[in-house]
Amino acid sequence: MTRKLLAELFGTFWLVFGGCGSAVLAAAFPDLGIGFVGVALAFGLTVLTMAYAVGGISGGHFNPAVSLGLAVAKRFSWAELIPYWVAQVIGAFAAAGILFVIASGQPGWTPGGFASNGFGELSPGGFSMQSALLIEIVLTAGFLMVILGSTSAKVPGGFAPIAIGLALTLIHLISIPVTNTSVNPARSTGVAFYAETAAVGQLWLFWLAPLVGGAIGAALWRYVLAPEESLEGIGGEGDA
Repeated sequence: MTRKLLAELFGTFWLVFGGCGSAVLAAAFPDLGIGFVGVALAFGLTVLTMAYAVGGISGGHFNPAVSLGLAVAKRFSWAELIPYWVAQVIGAFAAAGILFVIASGQPGWTPGGFASNGFGELSPGGFSMQSALLIEIVLTAGFLMVILGSTSAKVPGGFAPIAIGLALTLIHLISIPVTNTSVNPARSTGVAFYAETAAVGQLWLFWLAPLVGGAIGAALWRYVLAPEESLEGIGGEGDA
């Protein structure tokens, strides 16, 4: 179990450090040419690379909503859910803290939003709370369906991280203007406490919506699309 939790901690660290780091350190400078498309790709690459690196140890969740969805789909043990969540949040906080130290080394730098998520005034496009809630639910549900489908025993093995990484890239391309994209409560929590905005006060939505969406997507897969799926892959290889 310790190895699984360390793998989740390291994987979530990589996701937050790479994804949010691309936004804080690179996208903030237009002349570097990364833009929000580059940020979307960075998030996808973090999941793709770390799923190959440690997915065989922990299942490669790196996201409380993914862990919940896999439990709903009976691909993951409910007994391990809370420990996974704790490891994921610790990894996100560690990444955000190191990223903050690095970014603050630039003269005159201020955290601003620090790649945090939000709605209303904190939404990049000024979208409402209702818009943020709906898009986070829908996209997290879709993400779980991609994860469960690509890791099914009925599809060729070894390619799931590619599908999952590309799905996360697509999700960011869609929703960065709306919420700055969460679909991951740990990612949202890690950076919110370093932001100079009211991001912490809006964290409830970025826990509620991804968890609800993850459960919905998993339930649709498990009980509608693939009711014959077994308990294979619990807590290990094949989860994500």
